[in-house]
Amino acid sequence: QVQLVESGGGLVQPGGSLRLSCAASGSMFKINQMGWYRQAPGKQRELVALATSDGSTNYADSVKGRFTISRDNAKNTVYLQMNSLKPEDTAAYYCNADYVMYGLGLPKTLSSWGQGTQVTVSS
Repeated sequence: QVQLVESGGGLVQPGGSLRLSCAASGSMFKINQMGWYRQAPGKQRELVALATSDGSTNYADSVKGRFTISRDNAKNTVYLQMNSLKPEDTAAYYCNADYVMYGLGLPKTLSSWGQGTQVTVSS
């Protein structure tokens, strides 16, 4: 399976910025879609942003105009630039990748999650 490792979380004041990174590693795979989700205490996990292999992106209404998702396909890495952060952005942020695994037999479509990185927005 593909392993996802996130980095870049931390504590930031309201109005500040953070950049999250998520690197995928493994063998014989091709990533179709990568995205970021978040989960605040007591709430369900929600989509933040998605980036497909054809370059299209999708954002939750709550982060449009403030967050930007980007991909480096050569590095199998996805980034989330977060600007104008608000206290309500405080959550654990998780990276997700949908990919095709190649090997013996037919290709398999799979999904992996990162371990999560905490983002806290507070003064």
